[in-house]
Amino acid sequence: MCGRFALTTPMAEIAANYFDISGVEEFTPSFNIAPGLAIATIRTGESGAVECSWARWGFRPRWADQHAPQPINARAEKAATSRYFREAFERRRCLIPASGWYEWRQENGTKQPYYITLKEEDAERVIFLAGLWEPLDEPPGACCVVLTEPAAPALETIHPRQPVVLDPACRWEWLSPERTTRTAVRQASRRLPAARLQYWRVSTAVNRPQNDGQELIQSGGSA
Repeated sequence: MCGRFALTTPMAEIAANYFDISGVEEFTPSFNIAPGLAIATIRTGESGAVECSWARWGFRPRWADQHAPQPINARAEKAATSRYFREAFERRRCLIPASGWYEWRQENGTKQPYYITLKEEDAERVIFLAGLWEPLDEPPGACCVVLTEPAAPALETIHPRQPVVLDPACRWEWLSPERTTRTAVRQASRRLPAARLQYWRVSTAVNRPQNDGQELIQSGGSA
């Protein structure tokens, strides 16, 4: 699953380098992005152009009432057939840029957080999480969910599931509105090799959403 992540690379840099988008509104880098917040997404807008826009992390389709759940994660294996996510899977896929994400492992009766990110020698400065989005009639104008899947063998010792992390090379195919069938979307979604990732234990200070700073991703144990 994915319940917290970090994004420290400037959004304007990501938009320009990967999508040739300029004039992007900047944001305050965060090491502790939590559910319910407005987060940066890359998606195909109503005009058909790829854009960088905000979305609330917590998904609810337009037809659902105000008491319906707002999940932050959706299983990639079921999203294409789930009534809750089917339409978004077909027509409103997005990319959620991140510097890394957190997972919690049961250790000695407690949950120990780990930070997962690119290896230092990797040339990329951003990870793209696969997501789905839905328009909202209130700010920030959209909501979103992170797709998850069974964890790669290199990561399953931390948690049995992980976010779907896409190779940047398939970014245009993933966002293409012309791909609407489950088969076409699967063909477009090339995974980032797990060998490009690394992880380490971090402080449990990340458990508190109000905590935010580089110290959260520093290697260490519980605090």
